Amino acid sequence: MLPKVRTPESRRMITLEVRGNTKLTPGFSTITLGGPELEHLKPTGFDQTVRLFFPREGQDRLRMPKLSSEAWMAEILLLPKSRRPWVRNFTIRRARPELGEVDIEFALHGDTPASAWARRAQPGDPAGIFDMGVTYLPPAHAEWQLLAGDESAVPAILAILEHAPASLAAEVFLEVPETADIRADITAPDGVRVRWLARDGADALPGRLALDAVRTSSPRPGRFYTWVAGEAGLATGVRRHLVRDRGVPKPDIAFFGYWRHGRSSPG
Repeated sequence: MLPKVRTPESRRMITLEVRGNTKLTPGFSTITLGGPELEHLKPTGFDQTVRLFFPREGQDRLRMPKLSSEAWMAEILLLPKSRRPWVRNFTIRRARPELGEVDIEFALHGDTPASAWARRAQPGDPAGIFDMGVTYLPPAHAEWQLLAGDESAVPAILAILEHAPASLAAEVFLEVPETADIRADITAPDGVRVRWLARDGADALPGRLALDAVRTSSPRPGRFYTWVAGEAGLATGVRRHLVRDRGVPKPDIAFFGYWRHGRSSPG
């Protein structure tokens, strides 16, 4: 059985500040965070996930947990909402240790707390991170890979492709809200084929286009590793299809429901 996540050997709470806020497309922005405490983060590439702490609107400062163990969550929940920060999972899109900077890419989902913060964040605003490790852990026996995600997983998949070895062979399905969100300048090995899928206002639920595209695709020969993330229905739907319809061994599939349509995340 493949491990679900590889956690860092050591980690600590890291307090940073916003250094830049760059609009990439109508549905995506990049927040650059920096500060001397980044010396305590070891960039590992691929889908390195962090807990991102950011203040609620109206809070005068960011109150980071003091604990660097999993007990930090209880510490946060004991705070009244007037002092409690928002906490969400994000992928480090790029790291520049020599400059003490990391980029975190945001899919701008309506008026969610993270999207609202990303729209208003300005240089000097506080934020914090806590390293959670990586979930992209392809086994040595995989001859090729299937990567799929909606807009919430696009930053992770693009980071995976940028850090991939030149020998990687993969079929990639990336669903985004609009055609204007498609990137023409991504970095990927020659053996990778990327299919962009834009909803463009269609009534389809997020993740449905990517799920249907995987279902109707023709797989390459050989045993493969799958990494799929995004809306819960996409993640479970791809896994169910591969296991039931294509006979893929369950251990060869890593699937992650980042969010669920119609359900807000707890505060």
